[in-house]
Amino acid sequence: MQVRRSRLVPSEARDELAESLKALRASLNAPGEFSPAVQSEAEAVARSVSVDPTVAGLPDLRDIPFLTIDPPGSTDLDQAIHLERTPDGAVLHYAIADVPVYVEPGGAIDVEARRRGQTLYAPDGRVPLHPAVLSEGAASLLPGTDRRAFVWRFLLDEGSRPLETTLTRAIVRSRTQWTYDDAQRAIDGGTDDETLAALPWFGTERAVRERERGGASLNLPETHIVAEADGYRLERSEGVPLEEWNAHVSLLTGMAAADLMLRGGIGILRTMPPADPDDVAAFRAQTVALGVPWRFDVEYGDYLRSLGQSAPERAAREYAASLFRGAGYVAFDGEAPEETIQAAIGAPYAHTTAPLRRLVDRWSLVICEAIAQGREVPAWARDSLPDVPTLMARSSQRASQLDAGALDRVEAAVLHGREGEEFTGIVLAQRGDGARVQVRQPPVAVKVAGLTEEPGSTVRLRLEQASVADGSIIFSRA
Repeated sequence: MQVRRSRLVPSEARDELAESLKALRASLNAPGEFSPAVQSEAEAVARSVSVDPTVAGLPDLRDIPFLTIDPPGSTDLDQAIHLERTPDGAVLHYAIADVPVYVEPGGAIDVEARRRGQTLYAPDGRVPLHPAVLSEGAASLLPGTDRRAFVWRFLLDEGSRPLETTLTRAIVRSRTQWTYDDAQRAIDGGTDDETLAALPWFGTERAVRERERGGASLNLPETHIVAEADGYRLERSEGVPLEEWNAHVSLLTGMAAADLMLRGGIGILRTMPPADPDDVAAFRAQTVALGVPWRFDVEYGDYLRSLGQSAPERAAREYAASLFRGAGYVAFDGEAPEETIQAAIGAPYAHTTAPLRRLVDRWSLVICEAIAQGREVPAWARDSLPDVPTLMARSSQRASQLDAGALDRVEAAVLHGREGEEFTGIVLAQRGDGARVQVRQPPVAVKVAGLTEEPGSTVRLRLEQASVADGSIIFSRA
């Protein structure tokens, strides 16, 4: 795993950054603390919901040794996994936090969750979808605690194809909480944990299935804002293989949920239209110009998977991201929507594995469970289903604006005081009257006006301005 870290935000910029981030939240009307009514309701329901299988009248699946894999410090744990190889495949159990049992339709928690839409993440703290007593306590799949969950069970063949799928509510208990890095090290060292040991097989086979259905995973390096005791720094990481293997568990479940809802005639899908043919042609031409041509006899997803870390290949991946546009939600009750495919996945797909952090998953889960168990979909879910796409679109827009605005401000703060210095960068793409450039150190991505070098080119830049107040950064050609 390649990781590039920047220095900490200089001390003289920290107070200004704190004020800038606070102003950003205010400009986006980001929610603040939960009201006393919401908090009181959450505390009451956290005490009243039973996790005793007999009292709850639910199957007892606590003997399944589930584990969780999340970023360091995570406490809102939506998913727990257990994967056991068999002579001709595997059995996968995937437990998803039972948030609906804690949310009374029309109650204070429900109303506030619909207003928020999703958990927002910012350098100066997250804005949770649900009160911490639920999202980090009673509903979270923390290790060593009994929890209510929706449990998906997949009987898989040797190619990791689902032969049988079931979904039921149950009581579970996770055994261990892993971070991605620690779990990857355990796998690389030859772990005896059956789930971790089986994940490389699962992920590899699911990647093959993705190629077969025409899906394309675009795994771009990500720049993260890391909060430390004395400030913030930037970290650009390629990630570890386990992240992709684990993502395939969620993808498999999302496809199973979409299939279940389409067969049941009610649900909500996450869709994305196919790339525009003109955009595809432009991308293919750009890969030729970069010297890493996308040949006509190679599928799009295979081409993306073949790209390495050279400057031209990184630029090609950056261009490819422009083809992944137009994702949204479509609700239906009765006739299936005209467009059901999520083009990047290559199949119908639904968000259903993160109910602690994303509003729509609560509807997906209760609808899927009702269909799977042969019951009527709860009236509250059916009646309010048409509202969910709008709620999610609004919250997604705010989340995107917060992510981008916070990153801009931290990048400016990291560069604060270095005006006049020169930096090396790689041109990623042409953007209007300039170019988008990835600076090597610190790992900052900026648009540089007037830059005409071809994507993949190495350039020297001089920092002219870094405004912490609004996150604007101005570079010129050195």
